[in-house]
Amino acid sequence: MTWASATRRPSTRTPGAGEGRRPADHGAWFLVLPALIPILVLSVGPLLYGITLAFTDAQSGRTAPTRWIGALNFQDLLHDTLFWDSFRIGLLWAVGVTVPQFLLALGLALLLDQDLRLRPLARALAIIPWAMPEVVVGIMWRLVYNPDAGILNETLRDLGLGDGHDWLSGLGTALPAVIVVGVWAGMPQTTVALLAGLQNTPRELHEAAAMDGAGAWRRFLTVTWPALRPIALAITALNFIWNFNSFALVYVLTNGGPGGRTRLPMLFAYEEAFRYGQFGYAAAMGCVMVAVISVLLAIRLAGRLKGGEDA
Repeated sequence: MTWASATRRPSTRTPGAGEGRRPADHGAWFLVLPALIPILVLSVGPLLYGITLAFTDAQSGRTAPTRWIGALNFQDLLHDTLFWDSFRIGLLWAVGVTVPQFLLALGLALLLDQDLRLRPLARALAIIPWAMPEVVVGIMWRLVYNPDAGILNETLRDLGLGDGHDWLSGLGTALPAVIVVGVWAGMPQTTVALLAGLQNTPRELHEAAAMDGAGAWRRFLTVTWPALRPIALAITALNFIWNFNSFALVYVLTNGGPGGRTRLPMLFAYEEAFRYGQFGYAAAMGCVMVAVISVLLAIRLAGRLKGGEDA
């Protein structure tokens, strides 16, 4: 390197519009497409088609062309008391399953996080309900609830607590009985999520809190729960959506009976579409369910996040 080149003043010219910038990597789109195409085809496409169908009079077995009827289906829904009854039952079901599901899963996760002798076996047994298809779970619990030979009524008879009861056909017991099954079937996934959060909590924090004289309950409030709160918020929101949109489990257990006491909104929409052939009306039900649940979850999440920021 010469003295002239070493002492040359650096250029003060402003780079042009295309200089100093990293060129866009158009090839990255080819890496995104394998994940983007299934989302567009399996999620966005059917969603847009369902929204469009809600504004038509589409019916099964109809020879006349489908007509655009605007918001007529939504106007009919406003006066459909059966649909709003099913919506109320769906909210009761979703809350009745999600809350006990989380509380029991939290207790089970805390137990499985301890240094147990057979901890691997206990963890494997805890996720068995998660590995079973919902149809199999429904059939199994129908046998448990069987009024004549079910294990539940047989146990009650052996304990002298009565002659048994038809749990899935009683007007006052059908929904609670189905909620018990929903809690049992969905608890493992919540347990796994919370257990993962517990294992990611540094043990040093618990040891430091114990050295400061904090008891088990105090350590849970000051160390464990703050670490689990984001996971708890996410898993309860997802569980609420999954439970509200339940179909197969309740369909196998009660088919919406007795007297519509367990007819969830998804069951109601299914009957309108595939039993009565009202595809446009059923699509309008789906749009209303998505909109209402989205608003409720947005309010819930906004309140929890605001409370977390304030804390």
